[in-house]
Amino acid sequence: MTKQKTALVSVIAGVGHVNACVAVGQRLLDSGNYRVVFAISEQLKGKLEAYGFEEALIAEDKPEAKDVDPAKYFAKKLLESGMLTDQTPLEMLKHRKKGPIDRVQLYKKLDKDMETVISDVKPDVILIDHFFCIPSVELSGIPLVWIWSGIPLFLNDDERLPPGASGYSVNGNRDEWKVYRELKYETNISTWNEWNDYIVSKGCPPLRDNSFTTAHKSLTVYGYPKEIDYTDIVPMAKNYIQFDNLMRRENNNIEKFEIPEQLKDKPGKLIYFSMGSMGAVNVENMKRLCTILAKSKHRFIVSKGPKHDEYDLPDNMWGQSTVPQVSVLSLVDLVITHGGNNTITETFSYGKPMIVLPLFADQFDNAQRLQDKGLGIRLNTYKCTDEELLTAIEKLLNDNELNEKLQKISKRIQSEDNLQNFPKILDNYLKDP
Repeated sequence: MTKQKTALVSVIAGVGHVNACVAVGQRLLDSGNYRVVFAISEQLKGKLEAYGFEEALIAEDKPEAKDVDPAKYFAKKLLESGMLTDQTPLEMLKHRKKGPIDRVQLYKKLDKDMETVISDVKPDVILIDHFFCIPSVELSGIPLVWIWSGIPLFLNDDERLPPGASGYSVNGNRDEWKVYRELKYETNISTWNEWNDYIVSKGCPPLRDNSFTTAHKSLTVYGYPKEIDYTDIVPMAKNYIQFDNLMRRENNNIEKFEIPEQLKDKPGKLIYFSMGSMGAVNVENMKRLCTILAKSKHRFIVSKGPKHDEYDLPDNMWGQSTVPQVSVLSLVDLVITHGGNNTITETFSYGKPMIVLPLFADQFDNAQRLQDKGLGIRLNTYKCTDEELLTAIEKLLNDNELNEKLQKISKRIQSEDNLQNFPKILDNYLKDP
């Protein structure tokens, strides 16, 4: 019997990042060839064990965060930063300083913590979902795999493509792209210099220009359906592996989701509405959008978010603080979403049309990419009118050609299930990293 290898997974404590890493970890467990250990903050304690993973805990240096749900903690930080307001991506960049979290201090602490975890776990391979390279990982001599749970636009900063998080169309004004890139460089340069000095002092090679990672040949995996990937414009490097999604399976402890009794006998199509755990923290905007959707003849399943107890839903809606999204998607006819990468790729897997109301980061890019490809509609999250949102719903529900196209994409994705190939890809990589 082949001896199991140990895979150590280090992940940012954002919900989307964790879910993507869970999906990758599940496939490794399925193969029977890997023991999977997650290096996580105390905020996530017990959540990964429920999926069959082991946990290596990293002490929280902020007492106020220790016993707080990570979704609530980061949503609070995001709200305090002013990012959940009606601003364009360019305006957000102009007003941003260090962002809602001081990432340099966060990653310096993580670097020290990972050194201890690596020594304790003694992994055969390390998989990370982070924005910054980590010296203790880079210098460990252990094969490294980057998991990228965002839009691939960030992986290929090519001038033939719009800059990541800009929300610009691939058919847009390249002068605007240049302005955004230059401002992004100016905004990040002090943080870049600080992190570059730190990693070089540890013995790592310098960072790449405009990046917080060093030039590497490590295996990099990302989830994005090929129908909307950017490889039709710029090909990816050979060490970048595309999967249609990084979609986790729901925990077996969660009961199978069924349409709530409150909605079963009501008329109309069934629509899923979610602004993500972070977007939903803006209660006033959730109330505004729900008031508009109350005028629809359709039914809605709502992911209400961390502040679910601060507002009530109209009669044509049912919701909870969180819902088992992967299970819900198979039941609905349309999805209204903030455009997080997991939701985009999961919805594609089930062949559902989307209205995207982006809030920040790559959500703007996802929204625009769907619109460019004619596979969804992008609306302004804070300014969309009753008529715009309700008209978009009817347009997508009644677009038979689009729905047939999305069903074909769904059948391809589900039949290929290409994430199942990851363990074999990793085995081959470890033979010659």
